[in-house]
Amino acid sequence: MKQLLQNYRTGELVLAEVSPPSCGDRGVLVRTRHSVVSAGTERAMLALAKKGLLGKARARPDLVKQVLKRARVEGIAPTLRKALARLDEPVSLGYSAAGEVVEAGAESEGFRPGDRVAIAGAGYANHAEFNFVPRNLCVKVPDGVASADAAFATVGAIALQGIRQAQPQLGERVAVIGLGLIGVLTLQLLRANGCSVLGIDVAQERVDFAGGMGFEAVLASETEAASEAFTGGRGADAVIVTAATASNEPVVAAGEISRLKGRVVVVGLVGMEVPRETYYRKELDLRLSMSYGPGRYDAEYEERGHDYPLAYVRFTEQRNMESFLDLVRQGTVTPARLVSHRFAFADALAAYALVESAERDHLGILLEYPSDAPMRAAVPAPVVAADDSDVVRIAAIGAGAFARGVLLPHLVKDSNVRLVAVSARTGQSAQQAAARFKIASATTDNRQLLERADVDAVVVATRHGDHANLVTAALRAGKHVFVEKPLCIVERDLDELQVVVAEAGAETPCLMVGFNRRFSRHTQALKAAFEDRRGPMVVSYRVNAGTVGRDHWTHDPDEGGGRVIGEVCHFVDFCTALVDREPVSVSASGVAKDGVEDDSVVVTVEYVDGSLATIQYVASGNRDLAKERCEVFADGRSAVMEDFAVTRFYGGGRTIRGRQDKGFGAELARFVAACRGGGPWPIPWGQIVSTHRVCFAALRSLTGGKPVRLDA
Repeated sequence: MKQLLQNYRTGELVLAEVSPPSCGDRGVLVRTRHSVVSAGTERAMLALAKKGLLGKARARPDLVKQVLKRARVEGIAPTLRKALARLDEPVSLGYSAAGEVVEAGAESEGFRPGDRVAIAGAGYANHAEFNFVPRNLCVKVPDGVASADAAFATVGAIALQGIRQAQPQLGERVAVIGLGLIGVLTLQLLRANGCSVLGIDVAQERVDFAGGMGFEAVLASETEAASEAFTGGRGADAVIVTAATASNEPVVAAGEISRLKGRVVVVGLVGMEVPRETYYRKELDLRLSMSYGPGRYDAEYEERGHDYPLAYVRFTEQRNMESFLDLVRQGTVTPARLVSHRFAFADALAAYALVESAERDHLGILLEYPSDAPMRAAVPAPVVAADDSDVVRIAAIGAGAFARGVLLPHLVKDSNVRLVAVSARTGQSAQQAAARFKIASATTDNRQLLERADVDAVVVATRHGDHANLVTAALRAGKHVFVEKPLCIVERDLDELQVVVAEAGAETPCLMVGFNRRFSRHTQALKAAFEDRRGPMVVSYRVNAGTVGRDHWTHDPDEGGGRVIGEVCHFVDFCTALVDREPVSVSASGVAKDGVEDDSVVVTVEYVDGSLATIQYVASGNRDLAKERCEVFADGRSAVMEDFAVTRFYGGGRTIRGRQDKGFGAELARFVAACRGGGPWPIPWGQIVSTHRVCFAALRSLTGGKPVRLDA
């Protein structure tokens, strides 16, 4: 399929051939018929993307601070590589479209193939021939509403939410500053609400257009006099700012024309240096409107489909879209009158050239899609010639930031590896990874990838909830498997994987979990220093993990499994590798925050020889502190490892220094060697199992408040 993408580093636009997205359980796969280009919003995105690195840094100082903090902890070079990798990610454009359902997910009740729908959301309702959209960002189109009109539902919901924030009453006088697409829709909706309206804009073309639709509209230079006449000298009851400009002039003007105790609602992206004297003297109520409505930016609502109760949140994103489409059905709002240009999707680049031009004669730009667009499962990419007689042919499943920033760069440098395919949730992610790492093909179909005869091994780097099923399918397909931690997020899946491995016996391909820290040279030095110990070992491992937002997928029980399962497993494996004994007992305590019990935990593991390992995994620390520190004690000897950069041995006197080494390169080299030559797995299967058993036991200890025996 074709999709409009932008390179965020260079700003270049391209109509790319990519694989269609797969249909998840919580949404629908839609064949797009029409999509809307919102000139104001998308012009701002284009302008930011075309800035150089310095310009982007000035525009987003918040992101610069994050990068600098990470650099202090992880080093400049690794941080720079990750930052540039993110900048190279293709950016999807578009957020308001309509089409027909091709496939409905298992948890998308109320939708079925053939339904006409309007879809919303940046990253979902893209300018693309096919889109996967979560169910709460999708609404059915009423009979009698054309697809071209339905494509305006998201834009209309933005206008509608701004009006809801203004809370206009019948007969009030409301001014709208900014007469772009959202501004004119706001005028229509306010008039439907029984308000008198005044439109204001800096461009004569926009003023004339609004006037042609029967609205009173004036140039910004005439604002004061026009408002005086419009309100009879009393001032506007409410002012809605729908302009798009870096200047704060619209906010200044809104305050000046408001009445005493009036309301000012900011919908557009404008400067927000509020003139205190004006707003204070009039005691104005300044409000911001959050896009389409309640639910926006809430992953629980948008991604996971958890709706808000109607009795408590009457108008959500989805219900705003429904309301707008119902007004279109009634003829109260007429999106068709706002369409100034129509382009075939094949000419989308011309549409964006118009958006970026100095011309002001465009308002609603509509893209029209072919009805017979093919859904291709794989897309060819540049192929590097290679003698594959003795190489391991690897396919990557998952092309997120970690895969692109860590795993794939190591694999592509290995002369014993040939990357032959990559799969991702979205076609643009798969295609971008394929192009960057010169991988032979890109797809969104994992099943097709696993069926390929030219794939010897797979690297699984998806969200945690997919790991168990993908590993099982890959092993049964006869593929070697490297899976990022954790192996699984529920204990029954671990039980089933043990059965799969046992059934295959000696024929089981290599299975390795991405517990990279055990392969660091610092870990190997610690093991060597204590391998001749005669008594128990005490290990104290502190992890300054930092916070992860409550709505992050890591906390989702179906996608991430929580931080103990998804992250603490790393440090359990490290301690088990170091102690090299069987764990027999686990106890855990936690500090709950925002309803998350496993955000900050202390896990103590007892081993069969009496050794103890204590893992302090902390989310409430300061980011300036190094992330990891491990202290080891046994037989009168001690060692301290600082963030895999410095390890000091006490009793032997030596110190290991150098660049941070968390073992990524060594673990992947060991995996490739095992795939080529057979032999024992790089991590013994028993230790992979015991690490996960410890984490599941830690969760039981957290909830039960007492130690859990593993040998009971």
